[in-house]
Amino acid sequence: MSAYRGVVSERSTPPPSSDASPDEEPSGTPRTRSSGHLRTLAEFVIALTVLALIQGFVVKAYQIPSASMEQTLETGDRILVNRLDSSIERGDVVVFEHGDTWDTTHKSPSDNPLINAARFVGSVVGFGPSTRAYTVKRVIATGGETVSCCDDQGRITIDGVGLDEDYLGSNFGWDPGTNDCSGTAVSMRCLPEIVVPEGSLFVLGDNRTNSADSAVSCRGRVGTEECARFVRESQVVGPVIARFWPPSHIGGIPR
Repeated sequence: MSAYRGVVSERSTPPPSSDASPDEEPSGTPRTRSSGHLRTLAEFVIALTVLALIQGFVVKAYQIPSASMEQTLETGDRILVNRLDSSIERGDVVVFEHGDTWDTTHKSPSDNPLINAARFVGSVVGFGPSTRAYTVKRVIATGGETVSCCDDQGRITIDGVGLDEDYLGSNFGWDPGTNDCSGTAVSMRCLPEIVVPEGSLFVLGDNRTNSADSAVSCRGRVGTEECARFVRESQVVGPVIARFWPPSHIGGIPR
């Protein structure tokens, strides 16, 4: 007698339940990725805006491009400028803006429209290329003061008073009776009497022998020749308050 095998009928397995509504997308779908990209872009724009506002109104960073301020500032140093300080005093190291020359406000446009666009963006956000040039020098005299050089010790004088400058990185030769302002061999340290116009500044580099500054066309002259160039107070971005890079140079600015 053969055994009977019953046939077990198959039952369909119900689909797993889900709490997601029909309109929700699982993680990793194009809609989720697009939302993440938009959020990242918004965060980047906000960060860029905050940075631009800080650099535009509070403190701005610059890099020293030349040796004209050695030994105070060296090529490649990164500095911070206080944009909230509008006071300007003798001895301050300041950054000022200008165009192709100190008398102009903007650089001449480039023939390359991409460069012009990059300069515009850089001027708005506060870093990168700019429509302006920036220079750092030390304030030696302010409006109404008279600058000359030299006294019997070879010092610059302000309204007849000798100026002690312990911060200098270099200076032109001075030898009383041989290489001074009275003999035939006039020292390049010598300057004629220069009256600084009101609202202007007379600025020099601390590395005197390698600085294109207010006295660059006056060196080795005596008398009252009009040879100096000045910085308008309105051109000043602010005083340099510190160096923050490289780490070995972190610190304040000597006066």
